[in-house]
Amino acid sequence: MTEKTRESDVAFIKALAELLTENDLGEIRVKRKYGEDDGIDVRVSRAGAMAAQHFVAAPAQAAPAPAAAAPAAAPISPESEGDPAAHPGAVTSPMVGTIYLQAEPGAAPFVKVGDSVSEGDTVLIIEAMKTMNQIPAPRAGTVKRILVEDGAPVEFGAPLMIIE
Repeated sequence: MTEKTRESDVAFIKALAELLTENDLGEIRVKRKYGEDDGIDVRVSRAGAMAAQHFVAAPAQAAPAPAAAAPAAAPISPESEGDPAAHPGAVTSPMVGTIYLQAEPGAAPFVKVGDSVSEGDTVLIIEAMKTMNQIPAPRAGTVKRILVEDGAPVEFGAPLMIIE
């Protein structure tokens, strides 16, 4: 590995660390190939934050979002539901990224509280590493709560909505 490549790798890793902090993420992993037999596999994480999020902060992280969604889902309060991630109808995030509730800015949202959905219907999008990932409804039912805000960062396993 040349000194120039090493310096660019260090700059790349520093940029990833800044992205981690700016977007309040727990972890970023990137594989970079320079050639057939040359490349790097980088994982940047906030070790203390990740350990806390997996065991303690994941439910607390979801708490601010229900309060923001409370006007749309007024009949159900966060206190009466307990931990949204433990709800049997919870739809959880399959990845780290940014949530979008509609296909493009200004468009109608994919779903609203009270909407009926069929299994496989797109309920939201998660942007991860500049890729838009459509998140399908895992089951048919009615959207009871939306626990995230449009444009908000989300961690792996965080509850996104409740479908009953």
